[in-house]
Amino acid sequence: MRESARAELQRRIKTKGAFLEVTLMLSLILASTSPSRRHLLERLGLPFDIVSPQTDETPLPGEAAPQLVHRLAEAKARAVAAQYPAALIIGGDQVATFENEIIGKPGSHEAAVAQLRRFSGRTLQFHSGVALLNSVSGTVQIEVVHTTVEFRALSEEQITAYLNREQPYQCAGSFKSEGLGIALFESIRGDDPTALIGLPLIALIRMLEHEAVRVI
Repeated sequence: MRESARAELQRRIKTKGAFLEVTLMLSLILASTSPSRRHLLERLGLPFDIVSPQTDETPLPGEAAPQLVHRLAEAKARAVAAQYPAALIIGGDQVATFENEIIGKPGSHEAAVAQLRRFSGRTLQFHSGVALLNSVSGTVQIEVVHTTVEFRALSEEQITAYLNREQPYQCAGSFKSEGLGIALFESIRGDDPTALIGLPLIALIRMLEHEAVRVI
């Protein structure tokens, strides 16, 4: 992290009681190369660096979606901890489920059409995990936030028009809720609107404040 950025982060850290001096020198690291997570974290106005975690995201046998995202959010944060021994490291993961089946990224137009046909008029569940690891103390905070998305009844014309415009082929569920994908929905139910995009900021702000980092 640039020295100016580090200094700015230090100014946002509360100093009270007998905080160790090293607490004031922690960098903020986002262990993700997701553009959506980067854009969300930028909303907090904190300086941070981005690192790509090398993590096996294969589900364990019998592992349910909430447990999977809980495990992977922590694993991604820990994957870069050795590179950053004095940092607050953010890990995140998200999984969508439909009728208890984990839904992956479509990867192609044809697969995205098939997904949206299945979801038309139905309900999809999103499980968004966030972890904040203090690589000095080794402490980690983890939360999983759940969001329910109810789709409108979609015509073939609407599905094709949406996919041609936004091409969300690397997004689980075949949509971008931060973009035109919102037009596919009948309703969204959840505690944190940013969780659906990929990084639950309300939970993350609580975690940062627990580490004495002020956002406001």
